[in-house]
Amino acid sequence: MKNGKRKHTTITIPTALFENIKKGIKCTGFSSVSDYATFILRETAADLALGKSKDKGKNAVIDKLRALGYIQ
Repeated sequence: MKNGKRKHTTITIPTALFENIKKGIKCTGFSSVSDYATFILRETAADLALGKSKDKGKNAVIDKLRALGYIQ
């Protein structure tokens, strides 16, 4: 460790969420739940830095509702 600082830390998530992600990433380029979580957190942090998080979430919900046929 450089200057006594850790390069990684640990976060906790519900076991059911972990298992769902583990199943979901089997056919992707992610080799672990940790890799996937790191990717998602980096994307989210970048969006937050650019002030995009509110709009992105709202648009994602609208896109899902559209895909399910609830709105046009």
